[in-house]
Amino acid sequence: MLLSFLLGSSCVNKNEEGIDVLIIGGGASGVSAGIQASRLGAKTLIVEETDWLGGMLTAAGVSAIDGNYNLPAGIWGEFKNRLAVHYGDLDSLKTGWVSNVLFEPSVGNEIFNEMVAAENNLQVLKKTSLKTLKRKGQKWSVQVNLPNGKVKDIEAKIVIDATELGDVAKLCGVRYDIGMENRHETGEDIAPEAANSIVQDLTYVAILKDYGKDVTIQRPEGYNPNEFACACTNDLCVSPKESNRVWSKDMMITYGKLPNNKYMINWPIEGNDYYINLVEMSAKEREEALKAAKHYTMCFVYFLQHELGYNTLGLADDEYPTEDKLPFIPYHRESRRIHGQVRFTLNHITKPFDQKEKLYRTCIAVGDYPVDHHHTRYQGKEKLPNLYFYPIPSYGLPLGTLIPQDVEGLIVAEKSISVSNIVNGTTRLQPVVMQIGQAAGTLAALSIEQDKKIAEVSVRDVQNKILEAGGYLLPYLDVPVDSPLFASLQRIGSTGIMKGVGRNVEWSNQTWFRADALLVKNELQGLSDVYPNVGVTIEGNLPVSLREAADLIKKIAVSEGIDMDVDKKIEKLWTEFQWGNVDWTENVSRAKMALLIDKILDPFNKKQVDVYGNYIGQKT
Repeated sequence: MLLSFLLGSSCVNKNEEGIDVLIIGGGASGVSAGIQASRLGAKTLIVEETDWLGGMLTAAGVSAIDGNYNLPAGIWGEFKNRLAVHYGDLDSLKTGWVSNVLFEPSVGNEIFNEMVAAENNLQVLKKTSLKTLKRKGQKWSVQVNLPNGKVKDIEAKIVIDATELGDVAKLCGVRYDIGMENRHETGEDIAPEAANSIVQDLTYVAILKDYGKDVTIQRPEGYNPNEFACACTNDLCVSPKESNRVWSKDMMITYGKLPNNKYMINWPIEGNDYYINLVEMSAKEREEALKAAKHYTMCFVYFLQHELGYNTLGLADDEYPTEDKLPFIPYHRESRRIHGQVRFTLNHITKPFDQKEKLYRTCIAVGDYPVDHHHTRYQGKEKLPNLYFYPIPSYGLPLGTLIPQDVEGLIVAEKSISVSNIVNGTTRLQPVVMQIGQAAGTLAALSIEQDKKIAEVSVRDVQNKILEAGGYLLPYLDVPVDSPLFASLQRIGSTGIMKGVGRNVEWSNQTWFRADALLVKNELQGLSDVYPNVGVTIEGNLPVSLREAADLIKKIAVSEGIDMDVDKKIEKLWTEFQWGNVDWTENVSRAKMALLIDKILDPFNKKQVDVYGNYIGQKT
């Protein structure tokens, strides 16, 4: 969160440091962007206002990862594995019931610092804030306030906005939305009839630990136990706002139980969520408003201690080096949302193949968390759409959401990407935001390496780098990242030639490639989109033999000028993947057909797409 913007001119001088990529904000997306850009050879600098790295994961205390446990994409997967090593194994992270990955915020900060320190092309300036930022020719001229009171001049080729509230995007003149769009604008049936400026509740998280003795704090001024009476089942709870979600006090306190006898207090049910719209406030107004949010959390802590009997639990003295022992920043669930090259809506998630834009071909991150909005502390929430765990299939997030429409040299990350208000309820989650950062770093580094404008960088180039880094383009549960088929099936899924199946199963949001299922003919209808001039006609639901598959591929290869002995290539692949002797009469699986198309025709790389998912050079 940037609280010290001062617009004005910034003079370049002899002491100005020249870098490739400047990242404003060292949060979940900022750290990931910095690591990825530096790994791809870009000279990179992260500027962070606090003394910690990791943002909502650490500095805000939301150290319970939501979603993507079975989709360990890229840097998010690296972070999860490092947590497992620190605590012993993955099972050691399952200390609370809200998540399969819980950890102490201070440990997360240490890990991020270790990851950053390992990158030779990456610098970090902590306790440093942005003072001025101005576009000069093809570069950005920037001034930052250092912790020693001095001002540092920086010249950067590309800036990434990784702030909590999209402050840099605003400073650069990017158009954006705040609050809910109307259903006619986004085409989302569950959106409100009229737009509004209502954002999600924020939360000042508290990290408690068990001291084994009474550590009850002094009763906060203005404390009213009725505010929290139905946070759980207890004698004070008479009329719960959500009668179907009143759980025992033990369930409530162990929701965010962390390792080493600590507890994350980020309780959404009449707990410490707090409504205030900070986005367009001045620095002073934000500071004052957050005092009220902090006080609200301390009232809830007192409620836990005094009313519920958890008097041995107090604010941890070994987590935050802050005077009040609270996190550096609140947990912001919502920020500005830019007008990007594309806007990702609920319809793109629920019916990706039925939309005009074929955004599933352009994805650079994946998510599997439901749409989850927090509005319990907003007065009048009953008039808002019910977006508590709205079920969706898992999804891929398109690249165009990171690229603003009208400002060159800027990439937007964190929670300010170009999605609808409803979709923000799932893309805001930590693993998705880390992947957004990794994609932003990839795009920035490629733009510099290729000497192209950001919007001119090939979608496929970005996707290839993400695949090389162990990232996902599409969220196939049945093809894990360590499978030898992973990259091929990700690529073919991203052409649309073969499509996965998404579904919601109780609390789980899934997408399956159906890799082991036998291929039937009409599942190859996507070939006509990629090769419209070949005259491919695929009809019926009969299985496809290997001989039929080879002959179809040969026909396309000839039309595309691919000089290859297809049969010999297939025999070689069968040997490479240890599938035994080739039997031309066998019916092929979906996975095997995808592999053949990928390795022989290579449509992913040979048929480029634009940011909307259209094949370049073909009529739409």
